[in-house]
Amino acid sequence: MDDTEREESGKEFHELVNMKPAELEKWLSSEASRSAGRHEDGGESTGHASGRRIVELLRAKKGELSDGDYQHMRKVVGYIRRHLAQRPEGDVRDTRWRHSLMNWGHDPLA
Repeated sequence: MDDTEREESGKEFHELVNMKPAELEKWLSSEASRSAGRHEDGGESTGHASGRRIVELLRAKKGELSDGDYQHMRKVVGYIRRHLAQRPEGDVRDTRWRHSLMNWGHDPLA
């Protein structure tokens, strides 16, 4: 991944991830967070695991980030964009749709 791709990935990631690290950590510790998303074999959901990595990425210094970190940022950006396009009608305040997005670091009500 070249510097231009890293720069673009980081920019998009920081535009879409609108939760602060401490806010995301607090959310991830909630029952609503743990129950949102797809669970493989009864374990942790993909989004919940991603949320823990997003906290690490938000706290990391730019020079500490690897190509794998930037690839995860791209995955986060893709997920958030796809999920936002599926917004349900009505009040989304207490929906699995919002909770899933929040696991990925984006609160659509923020």
